Amino acid sequence: MKYAAILRGVNVGGHKKIGMKDLRRFMEEAGFKSVQTYIQSGNIIFEDPKSRQDTEISEIIEKLIKEHFNFEVPVIVWNAKELRQAVDENPYTRDYSVERLYLTFLKTEPGNEALEEIENYDFPPDLYMVSGKKVFIYCSGKYSDSKLTNKFFENKLKVPATTRNWKTVQELCEMAN
Repeated sequence: MKYAAILRGVNVGGHKKIGMKDLRRFMEEAGFKSVQTYIQSGNIIFEDPKSRQDTEISEIIEKLIKEHFNFEVPVIVWNAKELRQAVDENPYTRDYSVERLYLTFLKTEPGNEALEEIENYDFPPDLYMVSGKKVFIYCSGKYSDSKLTNKFFENKLKVPATTRNWKTVQELCEMAN
């Protein structure tokens, strides 16, 4: 089974620098197979011959990063099927340009109370929809100008999150399938 590991906040603005070549090597030494990275923002596609749970894989990669790079980074792991479902289920692809679409990856599904609370927030013309471990986002302008940030979703949904633009999501899906 192939997986995607999405790292939050690496190689941004000169902080938390991780060389992808080094990360690939450390993951291979830890037993992961066919490790590939996509761009420098912490996107990894790999196979786990032991077929462990996403949370266990996430913990292993977080420990590798702490051990080899001396800082902590949240790592969100999804399997290839989850990536494919996200691409297939995006409610905004029919109506909006891919340049305006984003996916926020959630580490776990949010609880019902958090889901009920987030319904109270609306930031038109930007749109979002929470579905399982996914938050589909449409931004009318720049993502950096939107209120629909990782911090917003982490605070409201009470789970770790990280966001990628839709082109990156599509590329990761292709790499994993």
